[in-house]
Amino acid sequence: MAVRINEIQAVDCLDLMKKMKDNFVDLTVTSPPYDNLRDYNGYSFEFEEIAKELFRVTKEGGVVVWVVGDRINGGYSMTSFKQALFFQQMGFKVHDIMIYQKKNTPFTRSGAYTNCYEFMFILSKGKPKTFNSLKEKTARSGYEPLPYNKRADGINKKKLGKLNKEKVKTNIWAYAVGLGGTTKDRIAFKHPAVFPEKLAEDHILSWSNEGDLIFDPMCGSGTTCKMAKLHGRNFIGCDISEEYCNIARERIKLIEQQNSLRAYK
Repeated sequence: MAVRINEIQAVDCLDLMKKMKDNFVDLTVTSPPYDNLRDYNGYSFEFEEIAKELFRVTKEGGVVVWVVGDRINGGYSMTSFKQALFFQQMGFKVHDIMIYQKKNTPFTRSGAYTNCYEFMFILSKGKPKTFNSLKEKTARSGYEPLPYNKRADGINKKKLGKLNKEKVKTNIWAYAVGLGGTTKDRIAFKHPAVFPEKLAEDHILSWSNEGDLIFDPMCGSGTTCKMAKLHGRNFIGCDISEEYCNIARERIKLIEQQNSLRAYK
């Protein structure tokens, strides 16, 4: 099977990556199966081989966003950090360790606080060539006395300074999950683990530019590919399951139909 741009292909990602040239992909945004928490139609996940191929096909300055958690069964499995350390051994730089916080998680734990996050490892092949920082509104703006040069007695000196209306976001990103939060596409929930469109969108806007090639080797319901297309990026999506690929293709068609309607108007 040939590598086809802007298509969803039903194929093992290892087979597809082996047909890619070296230094081919600008950005990968994906969430792998981990710790057998879901049955992805019986898919066997060969992490180490996938990590090696991802390093080979990623461009110099390219980024892999690896969204992953841990099984919690009397304690954390630490799968997430084991995988991050292996990526580091392969040659990736762990550029950032971000948090995906789930605003409305329904799961509770006995004897511990409710777990509401997954890690988002930002893995770069050298220094990231692209960083378009996302901003958020500040709580206050304008001029006010600001502390500086704290003295040994603990007293702050203050001088008039300007608070900006916006600031760069922190590396903890919170999203609502479920219908309306994750996506409005009802068909997406035929997949057992859909991550929020806004999560994929925010990473695509941060680490890539229009015309770049975005890859999701385990594309599932097609969230990464949909958001790449929506923002003028090229994409490659693949999944071992034909059923999941059909879901992803339907979501891509929705974008194409919306674009056609806008052009007609």
